[in-house]
Amino acid sequence: MLALALLMFGSKKLPELARSLGSAKREFAKGVREESETPAPSPDPEEKITMTRAELDRLIAARESQSRNDPSSPT
Repeated sequence: MLALALLMFGSKKLPELARSLGSAKREFAKGVREESETPAPSPDPEEKITMTRAELDRLIAARESQSRNDPSSPT
């Protein structure tokens, strides 16, 4: 595998390629680490929430099936 890479890129380009791959890996790991450290912003209570018709239909169907299964719970 290494011989094939050496033939394709040449002996001068191979170390540069390895260095750039290593730095890309480090940058990616740093980005993932920073993303997990920052909490997601809390939603604005004044913001209006919209949903598609399909999402609304799915929500209504779930509530109806739940009310059929448990008639004592208010809807």
